[in-house]
Formats: sequence, structure tokens, C-alpha cells
Amino acid sequence: MTATQPKPSTTTGAGETRILTLIQAINEAMAEELARDERVVVFGEDVGARGGVFLATAGLQERFGPRRVFDTPLSEASIVGAAVGMAVRGLRPIAEIQFADYMGPGFDQIISQAAKIRYRSGGQFTAPLVIRTPSGGGVKGGHHHSQSPESYFCHTPGLKVVMPSTPYDAKGLLKAAVRGGDPVIYFEPKRLYRAAKGEVPAQDYTVEIGQGAVRREGTDLTIIGYGGVMPDAEKAAQALAAEGVQAEVIDLRSLVPWDRDLVLTSVAKTGRAVLVSEAPRTANFMSEVAYTVQEELFDSLLAPVLQVAGFDTPYPYVQDKVYLPGPNRIAAACVRALNY
Repeated sequence: MTATQPKPSTTTGAGETRILTLIQAINEAMAEELARDERVVVFGEDVGARGGVFLATAGLQERFGPRRVFDTPLSEASIVGAAVGMAVRGLRPIAEIQFADYMGPGFDQIISQAAKIRYRSGGQFTAPLVIRTPSGGGVKGGHHHSQSPESYFCHTPGLKVVMPSTPYDAKGLLKAAVRGGDPVIYFEPKRLYRAAKGEVPAQDYTVEIGQGAVRREGTDLTIIGYGGVMPDAEKAAQALAAEGVQAEVIDLRSLVPWDRDLVLTSVAKTGRAVLVSEAPRTANFMSEVAYTVQEELFDSLLAPVLQVAGFDTPYPYVQDKVYLPGPNRIAAACVRALNY
């Protein structure tokens, strides 16, 4: 199978760009890194001739051969273990876990080996690997194909964790992850694979891991999110704007490390913060952001820091839209903060 062709290119002040979907940007990033560095290998369940369950690796085996893009057994522990060994021995593996829900069997390899090899060896060894995995809901996948397990990995020192929401960021963050010196868990919001479209430069570039982005400027409150919730966060901000409320929207892009300075500067300006993620509310990553905001800006806050998240239940089959933080739930939290 081959990847869908990008739309015609245009030229801007920054050079040639093309309109790509999120999945096209991910595919292009891997293709360019495979071509740039012979140490890069791509592997996982059905990533070869099939091109992956979502076609993220479509065409890569045909172009680079089965020694560099290959299928693995249905064993996440083996996939992650092989990636750690390859990375320690000098390769740059990009391992795919078919769904984030199935990272459990490889969890010990990630947190006990990949995350700790640099510290454990006193810097003699590193594990520069990337684990890509589709994450989150919105595709009616039920409780085994819709979970958001990023907090498990954010809690582990030694790992970097990212989740893009735009094609530009998807490509730039993946290339930065491949070129870095540490293990990166690269979550891909699957409901945005083909829904998110945007301009992507034709020339080589990276997006710095740990740097957030302001998607919309405002002065009345700050909406902070990442990954699949970002389109809904922006829709909520647009609805508020129609009522005269100017909400600033921040996309974290990276969770470990996360852009504390960007968030604190924005909330210090607006005095209100609404944090959005689709992970279950209890102990999700936004709890850390909330604590940091109140710890650093308590005297500047005009309202409590509010959170809009998934529910503390298994991900439902039928109530998919109810579970996700949609524009209405986000806007309602913003109104609550404004009326405090």
C-alpha cells in the first residue's frame, strides 16, 4: 500500500509548504529520517507490507526494504525489548505499538530499562529510541482501543513524552525525537490522523521537545490542552469570542518536559486557567499543571484552576462523544471560571 499523496505545494516566506494530514506528516517524517540516517529502523505489528493498521508506515518497506522496515510478532514486550537493545548498540529504532492500550506488556521494558539505562550506566549507555503509538478515543474503539495512558509514562524519570495535534508538529516532533539521545514515547491522537490538516514545510525542520505553542491569543482566561482535545479547545474559544470573551489557547505539545514558562506567563496575564485532556480525571497529567499553576501563581488567580477531562470509568463503547471533553464542556468550565 502507498500513502495518500499530499495536496499541491505552495510557497511562503518560509519556503515551500504542502497541505498534509497528521498521518501523512508522520509517514513523511519517518521516510526522511530513514533516508537521512542508515541507523534508523522501523518495526512493529503489520508495519511492513501492510503499512500499519492506520497506514502510518505505508510505502516505507517498499522504499527502504525489509531489513529496515519490518513486521514483528504480536508481542509488545519483544518489540520494546528489541528496541532497547538496538538503541544501546547504536541504532535509532522507531518501534510502533499498534494501540496505546496495549503498551502494558512492554511497560517494564520501558520504565525499568529504557528510562534508566543512562543513569544506571553512569552515562556510558543511552537508549535513543522512539515508541510511536496511536492514543485516545473518538473512533468508537471501545475500552481496548481508546485509552489515554500518557500519565503512566510522565511519572517515570528518564522518558520524554510528546503528543502533537497538528501535522506541522507531528513531523517536527517525530524528527526531533529520532535525533535525540533519550527514549521518547510519541503518542499520536488517532482521531486527528486524517481530520487534522495543515501546512508542512518541504524543507528539513524539527520542533523542540518541551516547547508549547499559543494557538490563539487572549486576555480573559487560558485554555490549556494537548493532543486530540485541541480542536475542541479552539472551538470553545471561538464560541466564547462570539460572546465577547477572549480566551488564550495553549497547546502543550510536549508533556515531559512541558513548557512551564509559557503556561505561567499566560495564566499570570489572564488570571484564569481551564485545563483539558481526555485521560481519566484522577491523577492525569493536567493535575501536575494545575498544581504548578496554583503553587507559582496563587496570588494572581482570579478563579480556581478548573479541569475538563475524561471520566474515571473504562472508556465506553456507545457514549464516545459523552466521554470526551467536547466544546460544550470546555466552554461551560470557562464560563464557571469567568463567573467565579
